Amino acid sequence: MKPIKPLLLLIDDDPVIRDSLQFVLQEDFEVKTAESRNDVRELLLTLKRAPDAVLLDLGLPPDVHSPEQGFALIGDLLAVSANIKILILSGQDDRRNVKHALMLGAFDFVAKPCEIELLRSRLTHSLFIRDAEISLQHQSISRDDGFIGDSLAMKNLRAQVEQFRDTPFPVLIEGASGTGKELVARALHEDTSRAAEPYLVINCAAMSAQLIEAQLFGHTKGAFTGATAAKAGFFEEADNGTLCLDEVGELPLELQAKLLRVLENGEFYRIGETQVRHSSARVVAATNRDLRTEVAEGRFREDLFHRLSVFRIQVPPLSDRGDDRLILLNHFNEFYSAQLNTRPFQLNEEALALWRHYGFPGNIRELKNIVVRLSLRLAGSEASGADLRNEFEIEQEIRPPETATTDANPLSSPLSAESVVASSSADFAHHLLTSAAGFKLDEVLREWEGYFIQAALKEAGGNLSKAARRLGINRTTLYSRVQKYPELQPGTD
Repeated sequence: MKPIKPLLLLIDDDPVIRDSLQFVLQEDFEVKTAESRNDVRELLLTLKRAPDAVLLDLGLPPDVHSPEQGFALIGDLLAVSANIKILILSGQDDRRNVKHALMLGAFDFVAKPCEIELLRSRLTHSLFIRDAEISLQHQSISRDDGFIGDSLAMKNLRAQVEQFRDTPFPVLIEGASGTGKELVARALHEDTSRAAEPYLVINCAAMSAQLIEAQLFGHTKGAFTGATAAKAGFFEEADNGTLCLDEVGELPLELQAKLLRVLENGEFYRIGETQVRHSSARVVAATNRDLRTEVAEGRFREDLFHRLSVFRIQVPPLSDRGDDRLILLNHFNEFYSAQLNTRPFQLNEEALALWRHYGFPGNIRELKNIVVRLSLRLAGSEASGADLRNEFEIEQEIRPPETATTDANPLSSPLSAESVVASSSADFAHHLLTSAAGFKLDEVLREWEGYFIQAALKEAGGNLSKAARRLGINRTTLYSRVQKYPELQPGTD
């Protein structure tokens, strides 16, 4: 039996480039091609497995001179699988585009034109890192203690996971970005009665409602454009295993009712089908949002929240884990140096002090990113305080904003009675209701959302990350919302 080739998705509007790259790379990869964002969306619905790697041109239709379609596709692809390694292959290689693509989650950036052997080497390297990271995920689960770290916070987390591990009920995993929520979700599947069954993950963020619905419930042939064959969804494929809904707080409202139905009685329909299907999968959901606040503000169904949160696990931030950051440093340093066949790097006295006292706002994900870069750049050498400060600055630029916290005092809000005259606001709302024919609240809120996004982008000088922090939302969320407003051009950080 021939070994399965890695699946490579090649996205470029130039047919000559697509055909030539497909020809030279098909010996090592199973190559699928697309020329636009819409083509990619339709193709993803037909693939039996997620791509392992992607070569993506930034300049795609309808405006090949703008990088925005390419930027948007990065989010679309990572929403399908966080393990996809995206390499940008583009002539739009100015520093701002390179930086912005990496900020959105691309693994590498290769400028056009490039030598084919260089491209092949970069692809091979990306898959090497991908396989190592997947191996690390399984290795972490297979450890006797399940998680890396000896802090009290981690001991409490282990106790919670052990308590809820083998129950049939949903578990809601809460925690900031980068804390390792999916590792917890996987631990709730491993070493249980469901361990031999499938474990599937779907990212509910940065994905269109149609694509999420098709991924979750499946579709019939001809149900929509691109549905060239019937396909089972994750609820069917999970069977009696576990389905992890990552970033469930981003799930569109129109799909929340359908998810609730599955949780209540196991029933669902494929898109375009009237036959009732059943699922016995256990659902584990993860979120970096406060779903209680989302419920209060009408963005998340209360009944669905209660269904998902039969049990709740709070994953601690790295700032609450003391010297675990040193244990994690040693673990990842040894792991990546072994994978790269190099010697581990060392921290000098100043760098070690900085490491001990740094808060790691990006949590384990930030720590691991720094270790990977230092392993590649300073293998067998000593990292100085200056080296580390540079790494912290890089992470600060690409880090998504912290999730906004809810203040118990309503007068502390920037939209409170201290900053807006309540009576005037009420009068203004009454004026709109009585003077506008066919008043639609969603349209008004959309218009005001656009004003706030425009103001934040202006204040941030077009920097998307800074604007997201100012608005108190996730950078990916801001980017997806900006796509709704043609008059707003996202910043290239």
